[in-house]
Amino acid sequence: MLDQANDQSRALATLTSAFAADPVERWLWPDDNDYAENYPHFASLFADGGIESSTAWQFDDYAAVALWLPPGVAPDPERIGAILRATVATDKHEDMFAVLEQMEAVHPTYPHWYLPWLGVDAARQGEGLGGELLARCLEYVDVSGLPVFLKAPNPRTIPFYERHGFEVQAQAQSGTCPPVALMLRAAVVAAA
Repeated sequence: MLDQANDQSRALATLTSAFAADPVERWLWPDDNDYAENYPHFASLFADGGIESSTAWQFDDYAAVALWLPPGVAPDPERIGAILRATVATDKHEDMFAVLEQMEAVHPTYPHWYLPWLGVDAARQGEGLGGELLARCLEYVDVSGLPVFLKAPNPRTIPFYERHGFEVQAQAQSGTCPPVALMLRAAVVAAA
């Protein structure tokens, strides 16, 4: 688990590396410098809730990071909108906010766990670290007997999540913004 500012900084560095080639994140910030400056601030809006709730995890000395939000904890949509308005090119705003509205319309309103970020440092991808971390996290969240929701902005990750029991519920897409798969894993009753 993560619980200190240094931990959050290391976690955000891993996620920044992990999502450096992500279609949606790079559509938002195509310039390398803009991405490196803005993505960590964007991701931190979700990290705060996970760290405060002790539901943010790392694996193998921060090679893999998962930021979870437990039932009842959500990022501040006003802060998300503000950072996106300030950092994403204006000509992308219409498509970007259309996709955000579509995602919000599908996001569960009943109690659930939300996984906004799971990433493996780019240099360590393909070693199975993400799957190992996700399996460990799912053991923890399954104790609650609640479903899990996530948004997959990279089509390459959909089969990975499907192997862990997630199913695509919908797709959010508008204009030139790449599609985002909205996925749900039904509640699993954890073994006693």
